[in-house]
Amino acid sequence: MHDNYIDIDSISELHRFYGYDKPKHPLITIIDQKEVNYDNRPRQGQLYRLGLYSVFYKRIKGSLIYGRSTYDYNEGSLIFTAPHQVMAPATAVPPDEGWGLFFHPDLVAGTELGKKINQYSFFHYDSNEALHPSEDERTIIKNAAGNIAKEYEQKIDRHTEYLLIANLDLLIGYCHRFYDRQFFTRATVNKDVVQQFERLLNDYFEGAAIETGLPDVKYFAASLHLSPNYLSDLLKKYTGKTTQEHIHLQLIDRAKSLLWGSEKPVSEIAYQLGFEHPSHFTKIFRTKTGKSPTAFRHPDQKDRGRGES
Repeated sequence: MHDNYIDIDSISELHRFYGYDKPKHPLITIIDQKEVNYDNRPRQGQLYRLGLYSVFYKRIKGSLIYGRSTYDYNEGSLIFTAPHQVMAPATAVPPDEGWGLFFHPDLVAGTELGKKINQYSFFHYDSNEALHPSEDERTIIKNAAGNIAKEYEQKIDRHTEYLLIANLDLLIGYCHRFYDRQFFTRATVNKDVVQQFERLLNDYFEGAAIETGLPDVKYFAASLHLSPNYLSDLLKKYTGKTTQEHIHLQLIDRAKSLLWGSEKPVSEIAYQLGFEHPSHFTKIFRTKTGKSPTAFRHPDQKDRGRGES
């Protein structure tokens, strides 16, 4: 199984993979997808892993499924990947226009960009959650990428690293802004996802949670055919709360109803809500309400804080 993986851990290895000349810079490059020899790509079913960050821009004739709707792919889309993600080779159909920006984690290590890059969750979105920039946005991104190429194509000097990172930070910052806009410009699709999530969450706790355990973000993302990061970001934009926060709020509401509406022991309520360990339930309940389950049920009783049952 592992023989199907092709590991690409450096810019030099990437250039050899694409059949490109020696790179101009050891840690960053931009490759024109129209110059790639698709005859030399891996056979069908073979996967590869990049030890690099990547930003792919592609425009081909066709359409892209986004949520429940189909969008024109002719305008182009941007896809982001973080190091060590497993990817399948692109289709044998070459893009009408496309490029890939790749940079090694060492380029940004110890920099401000390196410290915050994990906050850009779109590097962990699925390919069907691509960024679809407008014409003006494409121009801005293309110019930012062009400035990066111009910089690494020059002779390396003491200013090169700073300017490369500054321009890279600018490009990623623009993409972050454009993703924020996209969450709202595609409001009909996204609101539908929010409603589906809310129904799924409600149905889960209405059912026998004790049989399946406490739900996690991956459970709801998989049910909605989305990546966990994308679902949380979408919910955050529309509701102000992440997927995990929604789960905890629903959990606490159900817990309050059970505590007020029955005399069941706290441990039994914890199991009913899907917790394996009652102490975990007590900890979350206290964090969200400021009280232990027992103190919530009996406001006049002193909050013992430990050993509830």
